[in-house]
Amino acid sequence: MKILVILGATASGKSELALELAARTGGTRGEILSVDSMQVYRHMEIGTAKPTADERHRVRHHLIDLVEPNQEFTVARFVELADATIAEARRRGVPLIATGGTPLYYKALFEGMFEGPGASAEIRDRLRGLSNDELHARLTSVDPAAAARIHRNDIKRLIRALEVHELTGEPISSLQREWAEPTARHEAVWIGLDWEKEALNRRINARVKSMIETGWLDETRRLLDRFGTLSKTAGEATGYRELIDHLAGRSSLDDAIEQIKIATRQLARRQMKWFRRFRHVHWISGNGTLEEKVAAVMRLLNVDDSRSMSC
Repeated sequence: MKILVILGATASGKSELALELAARTGGTRGEILSVDSMQVYRHMEIGTAKPTADERHRVRHHLIDLVEPNQEFTVARFVELADATIAEARRRGVPLIATGGTPLYYKALFEGMFEGPGASAEIRDRLRGLSNDELHARLTSVDPAAAARIHRNDIKRLIRALEVHELTGEPISSLQREWAEPTARHEAVWIGLDWEKEALNRRINARVKSMIETGWLDETRRLLDRFGTLSKTAGEATGYRELIDHLAGRSSLDDAIEQIKIATRQLARRQMKWFRRFRHVHWISGNGTLEEKVAAVMRLLNVDDSRSMSC
């Protein structure tokens, strides 16, 4: 039983499409496997664009609301839970649609992950004392291939690449090349929603505006009141840091909103850069009506000699 994967940048409409497709799987209604590193956190509803209670009533969702916002959540834990969900769905004969916005989770779930050596607290603490430019310059000197693809603002990946080099004496880019030929962990049909850049940017700006109007700032205030701070992984959710800065008096609300729009557009570009690396993705236009997109997916499934998404 193949999984149907719906890829797309944030605000691309992938969740809406996945919901509609889940309702059209034939005798057994499909279920959705969330592939999103932020929707695992409880109480972070608006800022993570989590499916509504009505949507979850219509279609069963998996791997949402797993931990509290002050707890850590890892890629390894996601894969463990996702593997169990997939096995259980197969046992029940239920079609699964995997959708969400975290490329690393897709990579780990469907192709496996390069793990490398374990973390070194001593090395990481020392490297955190360096500026972004210093980290990037140091990585350029020892691993120019990795430095070319890791942005100087991506501190987490810069530190990990330097850490791996210190621990192994080998560039992380070389170690990753040895592992680069992916092995399919789960069979899937891959669909991607493709948008023209400016059109997607307009959708992102409109969604940020709508999320603010829906109560995103109040949601953030409640999180701080209840938990004091977000965990390191939860704190990576786009937009919350900017709203926390506003609540702390470090920026105006207008400035925070503008920074969220910018950060979200940057996130979308990173997502698409990752998604383009996945092979065998059937890209369809994100523009058009929902019915047109459903029809396009159904035609592709027929091309794949599939009678339904549970093929």
